[in-house]
Amino acid sequence: MPFSDKNTKRKPVNDDATRMNELKRARFETKIRARLAELVQLSASGQTAQAVVELDQQAVGRLSRMDALQNQAMAKAQQANRDLETFRLRAALVRIQQDEYGYCEDCGDDIPDGRLNLDLAASKCVSCAAG
Repeated sequence: MPFSDKNTKRKPVNDDATRMNELKRARFETKIRARLAELVQLSASGQTAQAVVELDQQAVGRLSRMDALQNQAMAKAQQANRDLETFRLRAALVRIQQDEYGYCEDCGDDIPDGRLNLDLAASKCVSCAAG
């Protein structure tokens, strides 16, 4: 059942299944929030590495400046990756609130826990992600 129809919600078979799904979602929500907190810390510590590299040739030689520019570019790329992961994790939190987390956004099938453990923000099952 695809999730494009927002009026339909998945209904658990019984109360035990409901409780298990709630516990599972709570466990994944805790993991997602912990990873978001970790990303905030990494972003804060990476701010100095992204700073503008000074052009003072007396203080820094040409090769040292090139190294500094390369380090700055890598720090910016890492920050872009952290920003993308943060965006995806926040989208996963929204799916948790909407009771859609753990279900493929294309086909509606369950996303295996193993896949979610590897990628907390996974929104597609293996088949749909493979195309």
